[in-house]
Amino acid sequence: MTQKLENLIVALDIGSAGTRVLAADVNENVLRYRGHGVFASAGMRKGMIAELAPAAKAVRAANEQAERVARANIDECVVGVGGPHIRGLNTNGGLQLGSRMREITREDVRAAVERARAVERPPDREILHLLPRQFILDGQPGIFDPVGMIGARLEVDLHIATCSGSALQSTVTCANRAGLEVTEAVLESIAGAECTLSPDERELGVCLLDIGAHSSDLVVFFEGAVAYTASVPIGGAHFTNDLAIGLQVSVAQAEDLKCRFGNAVVTAVPQLAEIEIDDPQPQRLPQRALAEILEPRARELLYYVKESLRYGRVENALGAGCVLTGGGAMLPGLLDVTESQLRAPARTGLPVRLSQMPADLVHPAFSTVIGMLLYVHRTRMTRAAEDSSLRAKLRAVFAASV
Repeated sequence: MTQKLENLIVALDIGSAGTRVLAADVNENVLRYRGHGVFASAGMRKGMIAELAPAAKAVRAANEQAERVARANIDECVVGVGGPHIRGLNTNGGLQLGSRMREITREDVRAAVERARAVERPPDREILHLLPRQFILDGQPGIFDPVGMIGARLEVDLHIATCSGSALQSTVTCANRAGLEVTEAVLESIAGAECTLSPDERELGVCLLDIGAHSSDLVVFFEGAVAYTASVPIGGAHFTNDLAIGLQVSVAQAEDLKCRFGNAVVTAVPQLAEIEIDDPQPQRLPQRALAEILEPRARELLYYVKESLRYGRVENALGAGCVLTGGGAMLPGLLDVTESQLRAPARTGLPVRLSQMPADLVHPAFSTVIGMLLYVHRTRMTRAAEDSSLRAKLRAVFAASV
């Protein structure tokens, strides 16, 4: 028998290859796994929803699986947003607090952020996140939380992550048609970073590359804050399609061959290694034939990533290197190509394990959906702490006036 749980947080990731729903409850401020569902995506094209009906059917199927495992009704969720329509920009704004110095309040911080976000943008762009990079108080930079400090002028360097309004609305409508109310939207690369990057990496400078099926989203952290967000239009499905065309096999068989025998570095495959292909007719071919197809695509992917980093002027900010996550990150040799192209160390980003979560979910393909839960939980805890602090201050003011 299922029931409605008030402390349940549910994340929905509508990917090009798979649709994932992950549910967790909050127990003593700790996230605890409750259930998940995975179903093959449908109605997707180039990383975006092209047909609502089949996409919603896949969401409904994945959600029903999660409900059965969690033994709870799921009627609302947080959705992930990613794809080639993601854009980010850095801006600055501030306000004069008066002729005399005074204590900075949370409202002052919000007002400074509102000033910084007041930049022109195309009418079809929706803001996903307002991410302060640093606050500047009376000319002093490098401040992360100015509340309680004393000053006369407060400025903020802000990163604004935006997406296509129509793409976001399609995602929300798809979830609605599957019987889910959307409470929040999270940039998928930000979610992936939440569960794969360490504080030291964020401080030293790191690029998280989330390789999906049809696109790869990236986010760069430097000095603990988001410095750049973008997307490149190449993903794991492009590798698979290259194999299908080059070997003249079906897409399904090409995917199987990629996962079992693929490598992004030709010289990493033994010269005499061979593999068998049964369809369309039995044959043997050198295993290096796969790598000879996959390596150029891998180098193209990292070329576009490098160019994107150069465009964002963050190519020299990767002191901690690059972290690959997402389903496409598991291709052998891809780390070597990343290190060669970006001239920086690289590693595979595995998501942290939630309490009671099955071990097989500790996989790059689940980084986004796990990260969404962690991100939403953290931001809700932060807001609750701020509200509690505000209520305490108001009680103190009223008590002093009595």
